[in-house]
Amino acid sequence: MTSTIKTALAGRMEEVENRIAAACARSGRKREEVNIIAVTKYVSLETAEAAHQLGLQHLGENRWQDAKEKWEAISGSESSENGGQAVWHFIGSLQTNKVKDVIGKFTYIHSIDRLSLAQAIDKRASQLGLTVPCFVQVNVSGEQSKHGLELEQLPALLTELKELSSLRIIGLMTMAPYETEAEETRPVFRALRELRDEMNERAILPESMTELSMGMSGDFEVAIEEGATWIRLGTILIGKEG
Repeated sequence: MTSTIKTALAGRMEEVENRIAAACARSGRKREEVNIIAVTKYVSLETAEAAHQLGLQHLGENRWQDAKEKWEAISGSESSENGGQAVWHFIGSLQTNKVKDVIGKFTYIHSIDRLSLAQAIDKRASQLGLTVPCFVQVNVSGEQSKHGLELEQLPALLTELKELSSLRIIGLMTMAPYETEAEETRPVFRALRELRDEMNERAILPESMTELSMGMSGDFEVAIEEGATWIRLGTILIGKEG
């Protein structure tokens, strides 16, 4: 079964890689500027392990209770393709009472959307002697179904976050609305890039934000063209089971 899974995965990885390279070429970007997060939340442990063995080092989950088995099995093991250990990204909405389960296991947090959550992360990270690289999630589209700050709330939150010494705010994250045509998502991704650049110009944080976590299976090429540095790929790359 594993060989069948790996064969299918390898084929999807090659196709995705070609599409990333083409998007980078169209937008005059270097391929190494774009990082893939393999979103494993819809697949089995066996498939997640196969993805890591094939060289997908960055793995994304959005619920600790769903990720626990995979984290325990894969963390500490090295990829057979690149020799790298798994790096875990928490990409979902994080409840404050789950922070203790996540910090120390997930290297990156993509979903800071309120001060109370950031303070809980900072407290736990401080206890563990860690500095956690984080993204602030912004609801650029304004959809009520999406998590994240409203655009105008960002400066005030960043001002508060700079006081939390165990957090390092490295960028912004957003989710675009589902569109039949990927091109329709472009204004959302462009707005996030422009928002990051505006915040950097205002120098609210001690260090400039360099990262943009945006783009998923249906729209990642447009996100790359608009400056994404982390794309979160599930179905198109890892597949979906069940």
